[in-house]
Amino acid sequence: MKKLKNKILIGCACMLASSFTGCAPQKQDQKESSWPQAALQNATRQLTLSLDSTGRDGNVRTPVTLTPSGKVYYCSPEDWRSGFYAGSLWYLYELTADTALLNPAIRHTETLESAKNLTWHHDIGFIINCSFGNALRLTGDRRYAEVMTQAARSLCTRFRPAAGVIQSWDVNGNSWQAKRGWKCPVIIDNMMNLELLFEATKLTGDSTFCRVALSHADRTLKEQFRPDGSCFHVVDYDPQDGTVRSRQTAQGYADSSAWSRGQAWAIYGYTVCYRETGRQIYLDQALKTFNFMKNHPHMPADRVPYWDMDAPGIPNEPRDASSATVIASALYEISTFDVPQAEEYRTYADSIMSSLTSPDYTAAPGTNGLFLLMHSVGSIPHNSEIDVPLNYADYYYMEALKRRNDIDKASNK
Repeated sequence: MKKLKNKILIGCACMLASSFTGCAPQKQDQKESSWPQAALQNATRQLTLSLDSTGRDGNVRTPVTLTPSGKVYYCSPEDWRSGFYAGSLWYLYELTADTALLNPAIRHTETLESAKNLTWHHDIGFIINCSFGNALRLTGDRRYAEVMTQAARSLCTRFRPAAGVIQSWDVNGNSWQAKRGWKCPVIIDNMMNLELLFEATKLTGDSTFCRVALSHADRTLKEQFRPDGSCFHVVDYDPQDGTVRSRQTAQGYADSSAWSRGQAWAIYGYTVCYRETGRQIYLDQALKTFNFMKNHPHMPADRVPYWDMDAPGIPNEPRDASSATVIASALYEISTFDVPQAEEYRTYADSIMSSLTSPDYTAAPGTNGLFLLMHSVGSIPHNSEIDVPLNYADYYYMEALKRRNDIDKASNK
């Protein structure tokens, strides 16, 4: 174990000399320009250490967060968060080119294969695309394409034609969702699952997947946003006639408030839709929601949002690092498009990542349950996962780091 761990650390350390190259930083810009190297060093240490407790013994486990008692919580493949740890390993493998990370990434991906048949919630996109999607991209193994295609078929079973949307949650039984009186709830988070459908069309040539994604994106665009660019968390539809029954929240402070991670999902989701279609209306919405967040009077100076921008206790409300990572990753992608102010979007993302890489948010090696970032929020209304590490914060942090590295490589050609 110790030899493998040392091999990974030494290999990654060698890569740092050639990664994130660029002009020598000026003194006043040193913090902003040096964070990529620090981020990769920190991620390498923590993720490498985490391999001991997540499956080096053959018993593969997916870490999600810390419990109130400080223990690591591990989830099953059906949990919506199950694909993020594998995805983080894939990004670290990509950033370091260290082959010692390949088998752990494969193991943590393949243990999730049963999730391809999930039909009782919408987050199969998160689960499969973050794990198998990255695996396919980096290995070319066609077995992973088959898993992704089956997962897309499963997701499409949740499409409700009358409303033109993919239903997010089931509302039967004794679940808390059932107690809200909803019939066909759609949450803004669902925009993140559409990328799986776009990929399935590219893999199979079957436009059905893409058409479902576009229908969902278009109806969400029409019904889920406010004039100022912010979005509601939940829109409930009548599955029979497609009409809107209500606009509410589940994880935000109030129905009318701006739940920060919801805004982040919207920015990222419509960025993906623009990338896949070139339709300007999608990019316009992504940027409108981003500008709402950027210009919000409650946006902190370090650009890591409060969990809800309208929470009543600001400035003493918890921050949500996960929202910041999702926004940063989306902005890096936007900065690669042929758009005005592309450099400003990249610079804003840099400032977010610089803040997150500071000791204010980045955990010291060996602490924080071996998660990378501190200070995220799952759901305050449910009194769940408040001011804790979350594996999806780490995933989008790693993705943002990878995208920043790609930008650096392109600029140095």
